Amino acid sequence: MAINKLHDEFKTLDMNSGWETPPGYPAGIQQKILSGALDEDNKRGSRSRLLRFDAGVYTTAPFVHTYWEEVFLVSGDLTVGNDVNGQGGESFKPFTYACRPPGVYHGPFKSEAGCILFELHYFDPA
Repeated sequence: MAINKLHDEFKTLDMNSGWETPPGYPAGIQQKILSGALDEDNKRGSRSRLLRFDAGVYTTAPFVHTYWEEVFLVSGDLTVGNDVNGQGGESFKPFTYACRPPGVYHGPFKSEAGCILFELHYFDPA
């Protein structure tokens, strides 16, 4: 299976443009795709992205997906396991990492001061 990413040397990212709210996410959470793409219907591909939470934003239900996910908390704070009102959960600081196989429920998530995550998403090779 081929990797669907281009050769891309070091470059400065424009952190002010190219952000969009992913489908199903609340306002205040945006992604910036760095490389690649996922074809979730055919379970192919890989992508690298930044995910940004504005201060005070939270999700209300756990997530589950059919691809692998690796997450690195670059900056800010991230709370995992809050309730539907954004209360409770376990708070994490920068340089925290998670690796999740397909089918694992995770979250909900919130950020008190805002955060940036670096994420890798990919399917097992066939």
